[in-house]
Amino acid sequence: MLQEKKSKRSAWIALVCVAALLLLVMVLENTMQPTSMLFTVLKKGAVYALVAASLNLLNGFTGLFSLGQAGFMLLGAYTYAILTISSADRESVYYLYGGSAVNFSLPELFGGGTLGLILGVLAALILAGCVAAVVAWLIGLPVLRLKSDYLAIATLGFAEIIRAIFQWDALGPVTNGANALKNFPTFSSFNIENADGVVVFRLSTFVPFLLAAVCIGIMVLLINSTYGRAFKAIREDEVAAEAMGINLAKHKRMAFCISSFFAGVGGGMFAMFANQAQAKTFTTAMTYEILLIVVIGGIGSISGSCIASFLYVAASEWWLRFLDAETYIGSFKVPFLRTGFRMVVFSIIIMVVVLFFRRGLMGDRELGDVARSLRARLSGKAKQKGAAK
Repeated sequence: MLQEKKSKRSAWIALVCVAALLLLVMVLENTMQPTSMLFTVLKKGAVYALVAASLNLLNGFTGLFSLGQAGFMLLGAYTYAILTISSADRESVYYLYGGSAVNFSLPELFGGGTLGLILGVLAALILAGCVAAVVAWLIGLPVLRLKSDYLAIATLGFAEIIRAIFQWDALGPVTNGANALKNFPTFSSFNIENADGVVVFRLSTFVPFLLAAVCIGIMVLLINSTYGRAFKAIREDEVAAEAMGINLAKHKRMAFCISSFFAGVGGGMFAMFANQAQAKTFTTAMTYEILLIVVIGGIGSISGSCIASFLYVAASEWWLRFLDAETYIGSFKVPFLRTGFRMVVFSIIIMVVVLFFRRGLMGDRELGDVARSLRARLSGKAKQKGAAK
């Protein structure tokens, strides 16, 4: 009973913290300059946090080493874009192929306007996740029989094959070949405008935070359920898990499909962030970025993945930007500062972090565990002081 009360209290505290964070994002967005790099970092960080959490669900909590996340993001991005491009813009987007094979737009099917936009985008993101999950189920039938490095190589090959297929000219009326898909609703589409088209209330950063928070919250609930405990048991010892009655094939396939579903949703959100969907964006390097975020945050920690996502994006795209600019002090040119030096320094920082934080920033702990540990330590010190007096 006591444990149940503690878990409920922790859940309420988490909800309050998330609500406060969403409110803070909304306030900052409507009080600061919208062109600030901060909002670019926050948007991309929210998208990467969702994808990193989905990869952690598979790699960290189930123990399946997959490198196909970019492929599932690509499926999600294209599904979202194809289903939401307005009918009026389809001819201009698919002009090289004489028009689009898909002649409807989900926001328009839901009646257009604000309500149609919200329902259409939500439906498109859910379908993006579903397409990724269905493909994951199909390739999971043969691939999940493999283990460790072999599974990683197989999923990496799948991601490369998907990227090549989507650039195939024969699929041009659907995917637009190697060309980008554009003119679909983005995060900026949710800004509220007056009759003159002037933005009066901004929600372009609040929306990705809200979507990511809901999806990550669902993953946390799953991890804390009986299915999550089964995933962890498979990670620790497959033989012991099977002896306890856990169906290994079923639970591995479930973890793979759920992870792919949220990667697909993340891919749709990435298309909204980038204002376009193009296959060449979803390279192997993107999967490595997501994997690196998971390792830095801590394999087996959703909180760590979220924190590391924002730190990674901020460091790589904002804080170290000055290293790419040639700088002079008087007539003296500062050595090394030139285009590309930012990534050299960033790589060194990552190496230092990995060397000194072998288990990542959070290890396998969550923020709640850290808060409880800190509270216990502070109460212990208070008791020691009281005893000393």
